Amino acid sequence: MGPNLLANYYETAAMLIFGIGFTALFLSRNMIKKVIGFNLMDTGMFLFLAAKGYVEGRSAPILTDGVRSATAYINPVPAGLVLTGIVVSVSVTAFLLALTVRLYLKYRTLNLDEMLQRSRRNEAES
Repeated sequence: MGPNLLANYYETAAMLIFGIGFTALFLSRNMIKKVIGFNLMDTGMFLFLAAKGYVEGRSAPILTDGVRSATAYINPVPAGLVLTGIVVSVSVTAFLLALTVRLYLKYRTLNLDEMLQRSRRNEAES
């Protein structure tokens, strides 16, 4: 491991969390595990954006003590993007969970392979 990997531990943790979520999303056949993987990917991205927006030694962009120099404050845009992303992520998660419930009620399983087999079986019977 290089020195940059240990110095940028927030970014490293963000990439690991994103990778775990990506793996869960694409390798799992269970719908709930896919939703969890999607949420882990979101969390990793939010951590990465927050880590990139933070600058050591600077403070939040709230004018205090008459300091008006932009170099004294961190950039507020990444924090705004993270907050917006969290709102969108919660909405998408609610939709995915509602879709999962509907699929479970129809096929009585959370496994995507079994859903596909039962769907084809239902089409053949019709």
